[in-house]
Amino acid sequence: MGWLHSIHKRHVAALFAAATLTVGLAGCSTNRATGEDSFTAFMSPDEERKIGAQEHPKMVKEFGGKYDEKDLPAYVTKIGEKLVSVSETPDEKFTFTVLDSPVINAFALPGGYVYITRGLTALASNEAELAGVLAHEIGHVVARHSAQRYSRGMITQILAGGLSVAIGNGAGEIIGTGANAYLKSFSREHELEADMLGVRYITRAGYDPDAMATFLEKLRAHSRLQAVLAGRSPDDVDQFDFMATHPRTLDRIQQAHAQANVTPVANPELGTVRYMTAIDGILYGDGPDQGYIHGPEFVHVPLNFRFEVPDDFSMINQPTAVVARDKQGAQIVFEGAPQARDMRLDNYLKSAFSKQITLQNIEMLDINGQEAATGSADVSLSSGAARLRVVVIRHEDSTYQFLFIMPLDKADSYNVALRRTTYSFRPLTPQEQQVNTPLRIKVRAANPEYTLQTFIDDMQVDREPAATFATINGLAAGEAPAPNALVKVVRH
Repeated sequence: MGWLHSIHKRHVAALFAAATLTVGLAGCSTNRATGEDSFTAFMSPDEERKIGAQEHPKMVKEFGGKYDEKDLPAYVTKIGEKLVSVSETPDEKFTFTVLDSPVINAFALPGGYVYITRGLTALASNEAELAGVLAHEIGHVVARHSAQRYSRGMITQILAGGLSVAIGNGAGEIIGTGANAYLKSFSREHELEADMLGVRYITRAGYDPDAMATFLEKLRAHSRLQAVLAGRSPDDVDQFDFMATHPRTLDRIQQAHAQANVTPVANPELGTVRYMTAIDGILYGDGPDQGYIHGPEFVHVPLNFRFEVPDDFSMINQPTAVVARDKQGAQIVFEGAPQARDMRLDNYLKSAFSKQITLQNIEMLDINGQEAATGSADVSLSSGAARLRVVVIRHEDSTYQFLFIMPLDKADSYNVALRRTTYSFRPLTPQEQQVNTPLRIKVRAANPEYTLQTFIDDMQVDREPAATFATINGLAAGEAPAPNALVKVVRH
């Protein structure tokens, strides 16, 4: 009986392997960019277009909407279409979108949807650098990397025994997976191929291919500066950082140059003047709808509130929360609390704040004339034992909450400072509503009589003005811009 069962299992395995091989052979397509075979069995070109069209509005909404000041989208689209025209699919329709986000990012959806953020345009210094980013994302689309990644994932599940995943609704199984499915890093192989194609396209379009390397250096400098501003080591790359989702090195860029098999034009173009003209005046950092960080203060004009964190906390404005940290391991998280809107706030803390955490010592508060409640609990985190104090506040028609998270052995030492933060939450005065305007990129010419300090003094960022000036202009620390060069400063 056992012998018969073993034979039966071997036959089933052989039949299954044959079926898998058949799917594999039927699912191979020719990579349009390289001419090599690629496995795309589980996502057809029609499905790619369907996915892109359905996910596009979700992406735009998730990343702050479209940014259309100064006709920047038309400028970006013109560059993108120029690059598509020299690709292996010159007649394929692409849609280029500038997202209203200060985060530096670029990505592509299947079906020809390419996105860059205004934060990325503020970092680049010439048209060739922006073209290099667009060309890399176009390369992902032309080579159908999303279809390859998805199909490989499907075959892995099948080989693991999950045959049912192959019996679904095709693209319907893929649509609705959200941004994370497309923002995950591609494989090293796909990233290198996209770099190679990016070099190929910008070179064919007449741009200087070295711009991909100069922009990479800017990205690295920016990543290090952001870590410092967040109170971390400059070598600590955040998981949402561009360099984390697009892991690239100069060696890989050089390898891509070698594999691109394209000859540069005699006088490659940077397009600096055109580019600086296009970005002069665009928003820098947080926009009006996202709130502003001014040193230890956070101000949100449309929502009409402000608060302050202790001086030794570094604050970051994220899409769904404001997060502040100090070097002792304490954190402050400020976020919306929509579940509390139609409840008594003490009842919210008792029953609706968390199913896992039971808050103690719950009491009602008055914070500058606003209804509030607080409670606390000692919790176990991966970093160790901590005390969590929650303060929920009703402000106008909305509710918000502070989460104060402190190492348990130091919790009492934070009482005064965090109480000050709690009671700093209040509506804005009419004067505060008027003076809080967004920062913008302003382009200046480096006249010979100007010194480096001239430009640093012109910067109106709250922290690290010298490092920020160097980073957005691709300069080393302490390096002055070349005479008559165009440079960016950040001002209200």
